[in-house]
Amino acid sequence: MKANGSAPCDGRIGVLLAIFDFPLLAAGYRAVIDAEPDMRVVGEIAGLDALRTRLPEPSAKVLIVETVPSGDGCGVPFRAIESLKAADPSLRVIALDSQCSGDMFSIALRSGADGFLDRSARRTDVVTAVRSVSGGRAYVIPALVTRMIDTYVLRTDETSADDVYDSLGEQDREVLRLAAVGHTNREIARTLHVSERTVHSRRAAVMEKLGFHHRVELLRYAIRRGVVEVADL
Repeated sequence: MKANGSAPCDGRIGVLLAIFDFPLLAAGYRAVIDAEPDMRVVGEIAGLDALRTRLPEPSAKVLIVETVPSGDGCGVPFRAIESLKAADPSLRVIALDSQCSGDMFSIALRSGADGFLDRSARRTDVVTAVRSVSGGRAYVIPALVTRMIDTYVLRTDETSADDVYDSLGEQDREVLRLAAVGHTNREIARTLHVSERTVHSRRAAVMEKLGFHHRVELLRYAIRRGVVEVADL
């Protein structure tokens, strides 16, 4: 584990890097992030084994984690994401697909990642992703948004879900919208001025009515239904 000095105490977004197999990529991400006035790299995790343990940087608000091929495939880091998010729901996770093939972004979002980048990401994508997820908004690199719409939205027949949506009340629709873009129950509760328990119940009820089990299903449905605009991601 490489530390980067003391924790940010000036309001900057603390970013922890877990980019294992590409040192130059990690160095590039560090340079991009540290060049911004509102964010800073607070440390680097050296390998997958370290990632599986608890994060030692309480100052880290955002974790950028590389997908790593192994005997179990690219899902191993995603299981680590699930564990980290369960231990610290406030932690925001950006999955970085540096070498895996296939539609890893859907698995990443399903595992609880708040954002997704790939090797085509530019400086502006990285900075926007960090700011978006730290602000409670989901982020998918624009090039993948188009593919996600083509693959998961336009080809999906959800007429029955549309009918269910029409029956939802105004507050349930707002819960759906906020949940789809990655807001936690606590954040939704604050926005709607209700209790977390109320949000939890409404969110579960909406997911059940729509027949969804994962946030990625809710996200792609919300885009197709027009509840969420691509620009909001």
